[in-house]
Amino acid sequence: MKAFNSLITLVSLIVKKKKNKMDSRPEENNSFQFNKLRHMHVDVNTASIVVDASKYIKMLKERVEKLNKEVAVLQSSNDQKKSLPSVKVETLEKGFRIKVFSEKTCPGLLVAVLEAFEELGLEVLDATVSCAHNFSLEAISEGEGQFDDNIDAQVVKQAVLQAIRSWNQNSEQE
Repeated sequence: MKAFNSLITLVSLIVKKKKNKMDSRPEENNSFQFNKLRHMHVDVNTASIVVDASKYIKMLKERVEKLNKEVAVLQSSNDQKKSLPSVKVETLEKGFRIKVFSEKTCPGLLVAVLEAFEELGLEVLDATVSCAHNFSLEAISEGEGQFDDNIDAQVVKQAVLQAIRSWNQNSEQE
């Protein structure tokens, strides 16, 4: 804007000088006008550089904001994945060893996992549980009464994971 105003001022000066033709030294007048045009050209270049730089900075800020949002979404999904307990199931001679671990306490999770065992027809023979600073369950179970011999470690793991997901949804709603 400053360059545009300088250009208008310069043009008006030239028009006035041509109308009056009172200047006795035209070479000096032309050199003065040339110097003024040269400085104005520098101002125009500087202004365009500043405008381009500000556009570039704005674009970079938008990219940073977009990346920050993406990072927040990824961290949120990772936090949710980390917050769900891990499950490992090993096949034993007559049953399974089931290990469930979470880095945080999980009120109500033990009941949900035991209900999953019951639905599969598994009887808990031995269990070690800790709910103090984290959640840890190691249970040894085997089939009881109506136990389906076709149940394998993968079926047990999927049933326990489903119980954990259901527990997680219920705990988030509360």
